[in-house]
Order: sequence, then structure tokens, then C-alpha cells
Amino acid sequence: MPSSSPWRKLGRIFLTGLLTVLPLVATVYFTVWLLNILERFFGKQVMFLLPDEWYRTGMGLVLAIVVVFAVGVLMNGLVFRRLFGWAEWVLLEIPLVRSVYTALRDLLGLFAHHKEPALQVVSVTLPGNVRLLGFVTRTDFADAPPGIAQPGEVAVYLPMSYQLGGYTVFVPKSALTPVEMSREDAMKFILTAGLKSTSPATEPPGGIRGQSPNSRITN
Repeated sequence: MPSSSPWRKLGRIFLTGLLTVLPLVATVYFTVWLLNILERFFGKQVMFLLPDEWYRTGMGLVLAIVVVFAVGVLMNGLVFRRLFGWAEWVLLEIPLVRSVYTALRDLLGLFAHHKEPALQVVSVTLPGNVRLLGFVTRTDFADAPPGIAQPGEVAVYLPMSYQLGGYTVFVPKSALTPVEMSREDAMKFILTAGLKSTSPATEPPGGIRGQSPNSRITN
């Protein structure tokens, strides 16, 4: 109906604005929420050390930055690394804490820089010509319980779209194809279900950043 055409145009304009504003609002909200959490937690430590009248908003964040930077510096020392390893061992002895700690550590490890060829981005081919995008998490099972994986198999983590979760599958190397994509780009691609980015200027010319074309699954 011709009279509905202006309303459709207004609807498209509103939808465009909504899709533009929502990611920005969500990002700002999450950032403010995280900063408030850090300020409240570390602010209490500052107020414990200083008189109340000396405390100013933001001191907790400053303390958080100092603590993180200090831990990063101290981790370069052998003594502190051993102390941290002992503290981590204690945490891993507590059943519930162990599950939460190892899950968070491994999740954050997806975005860390590893010297070994782990967490390589791959495409897993399933029956029916179906392919899934995932990360190689393990190729050596010498220290794993017997029966975990068969000879020639590797462990691949397959994240889910639009949620925190996924599956760990054991597949033969022949079912994997290396993908020229960084871990960060691959995770973003999976979490957004492959939706095209609205900021192509951030992509490098000539294709996706990441591994070289000669990448292979290695032991």
C-alpha cells in the first residue's frame, strides 16, 4: 500500500539507529559496570589503609592498575613465579574453586600469546559437508588418561554463537583445515554467528589477519 511506504522508511531509519546505538550503549554499560566493581573492591582496601577523609573516588582504580602492573613485573622473577605456582596449586585443590578458576584461566588463555602451536584456528569438517570453526587446544595426550583420544586425533574446542559455552571434540587431523585468522577475529566471528562487520576499515587489505597460508596442524 503506497501510504505505508513512509512508515517503512521511518522504520528502517529507526532500526539503523537502534543497531548503531545498542552496541555503543552495551559497551559503555559494561565498561562502567566493570570499573565500578574494581573501584568498590580496591577502594575498600584504600580506605582500610588511609583515613576516610583522605579517600577520593578513583583511588581504587589506581590501586587496581598498580597491582596488575606489579604482578606483571614480579612474574618475571623466579621466586614470585614459584610462589604463584604454589598458590595456584592450593586453589586447584579446592573442588568448586578449581572448576571456576581453570575455566576462567583457559577461556582467557584463548586471547593470550602462546609460543606453542596451540589454539590454532581451524575448520572442522563433519559428515554431510558441514564445517565448524574452532580452536586446536591439544595435540599431545601423553599425560592424559588412557582412552581420551585415539592416535592421530587432536582436541578442538568449538565455541557457540551468542553465548559462553561450547564443545570439546576429538577429531583426526585429516578432518581439520587451518584457517588464516587470528584467535580474536575467529572468536568474534563465532560469537556473532558470522555477521559481517560494519567497520571494514579495521580489516587489513588483502584478507583476514592471522596465520600464514602455509599453516599446518603440528604435533
